Amino acid sequence: MNTEHDFTVVAITNQKGGVGKSTTAINLAAALAFQGERVLVVDLDPQGNSTSGLGIDRSAITSSIYEVLIREAPLVDVIEPTSVRDLFVVPATIDLAGSEIELVSMFSRELRLRQAFAHVEKDYDFVLIDCPPSLGLLTINALAASSEVLIPIQCEYYALEGLSQLMKNIDLVSSNLNPDLKIGGVVLTMFDGRTNLSADVVAQVREFFGDRAYKTVIPRSVRLSEAPSYGEPIEAFDPMSRGAIAYRELGREFRRRHGRD
Repeated sequence: MNTEHDFTVVAITNQKGGVGKSTTAINLAAALAFQGERVLVVDLDPQGNSTSGLGIDRSAITSSIYEVLIREAPLVDVIEPTSVRDLFVVPATIDLAGSEIELVSMFSRELRLRQAFAHVEKDYDFVLIDCPPSLGLLTINALAASSEVLIPIQCEYYALEGLSQLMKNIDLVSSNLNPDLKIGGVVLTMFDGRTNLSADVVAQVREFFGDRAYKTVIPRSVRLSEAPSYGEPIEAFDPMSRGAIAYRELGREFRRRHGRD
Protein backbone atom coordinates (compact mmCIF):
# COMPACT_ATOMS: atom_id res chain seq x y z
CA MET A 1 0.00 0.00 0.00
CA ASN A 2 1.10 3.58 -0.60
CA THR A 3 2.75 5.24 2.34
CA GLU A 4 1.68 8.63 1.01
CA HIS A 5 -1.94 9.06 2.04
CA ASP A 6 -4.42 9.67 -0.73
CA PHE A 7 -8.12 9.90 0.11
CA THR A 8 -10.32 9.07 -2.89
CA VAL A 9 -14.13 9.21 -2.87
CA VAL A 10 -15.90 7.31 -5.66
CA ALA A 11 -19.64 7.56 -6.41
CA ILE A 12 -20.95 4.30 -7.89
CA THR A 13 -23.96 5.43 -9.86
CA ASN A 14 -26.32 4.73 -12.74
CA GLN A 15 -29.92 5.88 -12.55
CA LYS A 16 -31.04 2.55 -13.95
CA GLY A 17 -31.78 -0.03 -11.28
CA GLY A 18 -30.52 -3.60 -11.36
CA VAL A 19 -27.18 -2.86 -13.04
CA GLY A 20 -24.97 -4.16 -10.23
CA LYS A 21 -24.30 -0.97 -8.24
CA SER A 22 -24.55 -2.56 -4.80
CA THR A 23 -22.83 -5.75 -5.96
CA THR A 24 -19.94 -3.63 -7.27
CA ALA A 25 -19.81 -1.42 -4.15
CA ILE A 26 -19.66 -4.45 -1.83
CA ASN A 27 -17.28 -6.60 -3.84
CA LEU A 28 -14.90 -3.95 -5.17
CA ALA A 29 -14.62 -2.58 -1.61
CA ALA A 30 -13.89 -6.05 -0.23
CA ALA A 31 -11.32 -6.74 -2.97
CA LEU A 32 -9.55 -3.47 -2.13
CA ALA A 33 -9.59 -4.29 1.60
CA PHE A 34 -8.13 -7.76 0.95
CA GLN A 35 -5.45 -6.05 -1.15
CA GLY A 36 -4.37 -3.89 1.78
CA GLU A 37 -6.46 -0.73 1.44
CA ARG A 38 -8.62 0.75 4.17
CA VAL A 39 -12.09 1.16 2.68
CA LEU A 40 -15.39 2.73 3.71
CA VAL A 41 -18.65 1.92 1.91
CA VAL A 42 -21.35 4.57 2.28
CA ASP A 43 -24.80 3.14 1.59
CA LEU A 44 -26.86 5.99 0.16
CA ASP A 45 -29.64 3.78 -1.20
CA PRO A 46 -32.83 3.49 0.93
CA GLN A 47 -33.03 -0.18 -0.12
CA GLY A 48 -29.88 -0.75 1.95
CA ASN A 49 -28.47 -3.57 -0.19
CA SER A 50 -24.86 -2.71 0.62
CA THR A 51 -25.72 -2.60 4.32
CA SER A 52 -27.28 -6.06 4.47
CA GLY A 53 -24.83 -7.45 1.88
CA LEU A 54 -21.97 -6.57 4.24
CA GLY A 55 -23.61 -8.43 7.11
CA ILE A 56 -25.22 -5.54 9.01
CA ASP A 57 -28.61 -6.37 10.51
CA ARG A 58 -30.75 -3.46 9.33
CA SER A 59 -33.35 -3.99 12.06
CA ALA A 60 -30.67 -3.45 14.74
CA ILE A 61 -29.27 -0.18 13.34
CA THR A 62 -29.77 2.75 15.69
CA SER A 63 -28.16 5.44 13.53
CA SER A 64 -27.36 5.58 9.85
CA ILE A 65 -26.40 7.89 6.98
CA TYR A 66 -29.83 9.50 7.48
CA GLU A 67 -28.70 11.00 10.80
CA VAL A 68 -25.57 12.35 9.13
CA LEU A 69 -27.45 14.06 6.29
CA ILE A 70 -30.49 15.32 8.19
CA ARG A 71 -29.34 15.71 11.81
CA GLU A 72 -25.67 16.49 11.08
CA ALA A 73 -24.47 13.58 13.23
CA PRO A 74 -20.70 13.04 12.89
CA LEU A 75 -19.97 10.39 10.26
CA VAL A 76 -17.61 8.60 12.62
CA ASP A 77 -20.54 7.91 14.99
CA VAL A 78 -22.42 5.80 12.43
CA ILE A 79 -19.57 3.76 10.92
CA GLU A 80 -19.89 -0.01 11.44
CA PRO A 81 -17.14 -2.62 11.07
CA THR A 82 -17.77 -5.59 8.75
CA SER A 83 -16.47 -9.15 8.93
CA VAL A 84 -13.66 -8.13 6.54
CA ARG A 85 -10.62 -6.49 8.08
CA ASP A 86 -10.16 -2.85 7.00
CA LEU A 87 -13.65 -2.71 5.44
CA PHE A 88 -16.25 -0.49 7.11
CA VAL A 89 -19.76 0.63 6.21
CA VAL A 90 -22.04 3.57 6.87
CA PRO A 91 -25.43 1.82 6.84
CA ALA A 92 -28.71 2.94 5.27
CA THR A 93 -32.17 2.45 6.71
CA ILE A 94 -35.60 2.99 5.21
CA ASP A 95 -35.60 6.47 6.88
CA LEU A 96 -33.47 7.54 3.93
CA ALA A 97 -36.49 7.19 1.61
CA GLY A 98 -37.97 10.45 2.91
CA SER A 99 -34.68 12.31 3.20
CA GLU A 100 -34.77 13.86 -0.28
CA ILE A 101 -37.94 15.78 0.67
CA GLU A 102 -36.40 16.82 4.00
CA LEU A 103 -33.19 17.97 2.29
CA VAL A 104 -35.02 20.30 -0.11
CA SER A 105 -35.45 23.10 2.45
CA MET A 106 -32.05 22.69 4.09
CA PHE A 107 -29.08 25.03 3.82
CA SER A 108 -26.19 23.62 1.68
CA ARG A 109 -28.43 20.67 0.90
CA GLU A 110 -26.16 19.37 -1.90
CA LEU A 111 -22.98 19.52 0.18
CA ARG A 112 -23.94 17.78 3.40
CA LEU A 113 -22.16 14.54 2.56
CA ARG A 114 -19.00 16.35 1.44
CA GLN A 115 -18.94 18.24 4.75
CA ALA A 116 -19.34 14.97 6.67
CA PHE A 117 -16.30 13.44 4.94
CA ALA A 118 -13.99 16.22 6.12
CA HIS A 119 -13.51 14.44 9.47
CA VAL A 120 -12.60 10.98 8.16
CA GLU A 121 -10.14 11.81 5.37
CA LYS A 122 -7.14 10.51 7.33
CA ASP A 123 -8.87 7.24 8.23
CA TYR A 124 -9.48 5.67 4.81
CA ASP A 125 -7.79 5.20 1.45
CA PHE A 126 -11.02 4.80 -0.54
CA VAL A 127 -14.66 5.66 0.09
CA LEU A 128 -17.17 3.98 -2.23
CA ILE A 129 -20.68 5.47 -2.26
CA ASP A 130 -23.52 3.17 -3.32
CA CYS A 131 -25.99 5.62 -4.89
CA PRO A 132 -29.75 5.13 -5.29
CA PRO A 133 -31.07 4.43 -8.82
CA SER A 134 -32.21 8.01 -9.39
CA LEU A 135 -30.72 11.45 -10.00
CA GLY A 136 -32.21 13.17 -6.93
CA LEU A 137 -30.59 15.02 -4.03
CA LEU A 138 -29.00 11.90 -2.54
CA THR A 139 -27.10 11.17 -5.76
CA ILE A 140 -26.23 14.88 -6.13
CA ASN A 141 -24.78 14.78 -2.58
CA ALA A 142 -22.69 11.77 -3.61
CA LEU A 143 -21.45 13.47 -6.80
CA ALA A 144 -20.66 16.71 -4.95
CA ALA A 145 -18.60 14.75 -2.39
CA SER A 146 -16.68 12.55 -4.88
CA SER A 147 -13.57 12.97 -6.95
CA GLU A 148 -14.82 10.49 -9.52
CA VAL A 149 -17.75 8.44 -10.74
CA LEU A 150 -17.74 4.70 -11.41
CA ILE A 151 -20.61 3.66 -13.69
CA PRO A 152 -21.70 0.00 -13.71
CA ILE A 153 -23.36 -0.95 -17.01
CA GLN A 154 -25.10 -4.29 -17.44
CA CYS A 155 -24.52 -6.27 -20.63
CA GLU A 156 -28.17 -6.27 -21.69
CA TYR A 157 -30.61 -4.49 -24.02
CA TYR A 158 -30.89 -0.73 -23.45
CA ALA A 159 -27.62 -0.76 -21.48
CA LEU A 160 -26.69 2.71 -22.76
CA GLU A 161 -30.19 4.14 -22.34
CA GLY A 162 -30.25 7.03 -19.88
CA LEU A 163 -26.47 7.38 -19.87
CA SER A 164 -26.58 10.69 -21.71
CA GLN A 165 -28.78 12.08 -18.91
CA LEU A 166 -26.32 10.78 -16.30
CA MET A 167 -23.41 12.41 -18.18
CA LYS A 168 -25.34 15.71 -18.31
CA ASN A 169 -25.91 15.54 -14.56
CA ILE A 170 -22.23 14.81 -13.92
CA ASP A 171 -21.37 17.86 -16.05
CA LEU A 172 -23.89 20.01 -14.15
CA VAL A 173 -22.48 18.97 -10.78
CA SER A 174 -18.93 19.50 -11.97
CA SER A 175 -19.68 22.99 -13.32
CA ASN A 176 -21.78 24.13 -10.33
CA LEU A 177 -20.69 22.22 -7.22
CA ASN A 178 -17.58 20.12 -7.75
CA PRO A 179 -15.08 21.13 -10.45
CA ASP A 180 -12.84 18.12 -9.57
CA LEU A 181 -15.49 15.53 -10.49
CA LYS A 182 -14.67 13.24 -13.41
CA ILE A 183 -15.76 9.89 -14.81
CA GLY A 184 -13.19 7.55 -13.32
CA GLY A 185 -14.39 4.44 -15.09
CA VAL A 186 -17.12 2.23 -16.44
CA VAL A 187 -17.43 -1.39 -15.36
CA LEU A 188 -19.37 -3.93 -17.42
CA THR A 189 -21.49 -6.25 -15.27
CA MET A 190 -23.68 -9.34 -15.76
CA PHE A 191 -21.70 -10.48 -18.79
CA ASP A 192 -22.96 -13.72 -20.33
CA GLY A 193 -20.33 -15.21 -22.64
CA ARG A 194 -22.94 -17.41 -24.35
CA THR A 195 -24.78 -14.49 -25.94
CA ASN A 196 -23.89 -12.23 -28.83
CA LEU A 197 -25.76 -9.45 -27.05
CA SER A 198 -23.27 -9.32 -24.16
CA ALA A 199 -20.36 -9.12 -26.60
CA ASP A 200 -22.15 -6.38 -28.58
CA VAL A 201 -22.76 -4.29 -25.46
CA VAL A 202 -19.10 -4.64 -24.41
CA ALA A 203 -18.03 -3.45 -27.89
CA GLN A 204 -20.48 -0.49 -27.80
CA VAL A 205 -19.38 0.61 -24.34
CA ARG A 206 -15.68 0.34 -25.20
CA GLU A 207 -16.27 2.37 -28.36
CA PHE A 208 -18.17 5.06 -26.43
CA PHE A 209 -15.95 5.30 -23.32
CA GLY A 210 -12.56 4.23 -24.69
CA ASP A 211 -9.98 3.52 -22.02
CA ARG A 212 -12.32 4.71 -19.28
CA ALA A 213 -14.00 1.29 -19.60
CA TYR A 214 -12.30 -1.22 -17.30
CA LYS A 215 -10.73 -4.23 -19.01
CA THR A 216 -12.14 -6.51 -16.32
CA VAL A 217 -15.70 -7.62 -17.08
CA ILE A 218 -17.93 -9.01 -14.30
CA PRO A 219 -19.72 -12.24 -15.28
CA ARG A 220 -23.31 -13.11 -14.56
CA SER A 221 -22.94 -15.51 -11.64
CA VAL A 222 -25.23 -17.44 -9.30
CA ARG A 223 -22.63 -17.30 -6.51
CA LEU A 224 -22.45 -13.50 -6.80
CA SER A 225 -26.21 -13.23 -6.36
CA GLU A 226 -26.21 -15.70 -3.43
CA ALA A 227 -23.46 -14.01 -1.40
CA PRO A 228 -25.52 -11.00 -0.13
CA SER A 229 -28.08 -13.27 1.54
CA TYR A 230 -25.21 -14.58 3.69
CA GLY A 231 -24.05 -11.04 4.46
CA GLU A 232 -20.64 -11.62 2.88
CA PRO A 233 -18.75 -10.24 -0.10
CA ILE A 234 -17.95 -12.85 -2.75
CA GLU A 235 -14.25 -12.81 -1.77
CA ALA A 236 -15.20 -14.24 1.65
CA PHE A 237 -18.20 -16.31 0.52
CA ASP A 238 -16.59 -18.20 -2.38
CA PRO A 239 -13.08 -16.94 -3.23
CA MET A 240 -12.61 -19.43 -6.08
CA SER A 241 -15.82 -18.48 -7.91
CA ARG A 242 -15.73 -16.61 -11.23
CA GLY A 243 -17.31 -13.56 -9.57
CA ALA A 244 -14.63 -13.42 -6.86
CA ILE A 245 -11.84 -13.77 -9.41
CA ALA A 246 -13.36 -10.97 -11.53
CA TYR A 247 -13.81 -8.53 -8.63
CA ARG A 248 -10.28 -9.34 -7.38
CA GLU A 249 -8.95 -8.43 -10.82
CA LEU A 250 -11.14 -5.30 -10.93
CA GLY A 251 -9.65 -4.32 -7.55
CA ARG A 252 -6.13 -4.68 -8.94
CA GLU A 253 -7.00 -2.69 -12.06
CA PHE A 254 -8.71 -0.01 -9.93
CA ARG A 255 -5.64 0.26 -7.68
CA ARG A 256 -3.32 0.52 -10.69
CA ARG A 257 -5.41 3.39 -12.04
CA HIS A 258 -4.96 5.13 -8.70
CA GLY A 259 -1.23 4.57 -8.59
CA ARG A 260 -1.47 2.05 -5.75
CA ASP A 261 0.53 -0.83 -7.24
